Amino acid sequence: MRDADLRELDDLADRDELRRRYYGLLQELRVVLPGVQVLLAFLLTAPFTDRFEQLDDAGRAAYTVALAASLGAVVCLLTPTVFHRVALRTERTARLAWGVRLTLVGVSLLAVSLLAALWCVVRYVYGTAAGWVFTGAGAVLVISLWLVLPLTAGRAGTGGAATPPPGSEPGGRP
Repeated sequence: MRDADLRELDDLADRDELRRRYYGLLQELRVVLPGVQVLLAFLLTAPFTDRFEQLDDAGRAAYTVALAASLGAVVCLLTPTVFHRVALRTERTARLAWGVRLTLVGVSLLAVSLLAALWCVVRYVYGTAAGWVFTGAGAVLVISLWLVLPLTAGRAGTGGAATPPPGSEPGGRP
């Protein structure tokens, strides 16, 4: 059983369905947010360490990308919760659609932050070539598990179920 497209749902008539999906999305964010916040906290404290001064311009640039992307990820991933408290309660479809969009943007920014931080650290410890190898492998892992797998799971020949069990996708897809 597949969730109905958001464009087919009405804010009043489908209130329970929209509420179920939105609360499911908020539950998913409760799992992700602590890790993203810890990453941001570590990045915010890094300049205060003694060895930070030894970073060259490329290392500082990667650090800046990681810091900015992790801040963006935290903001995007917190936005559905803010929407829940600030947006009009009757705009259920819009809140869910924007919540899903911003969650996807937040996860994308998290990937950028993780990869930039990985490149910065591995390059600093092992050299530029190792930095690119590890970061390339990390990018393949992120793309494979966060993009390719979700988009292909359940299709013929992938070994996944054709449809997810009811309730397994609480956030739904817009």
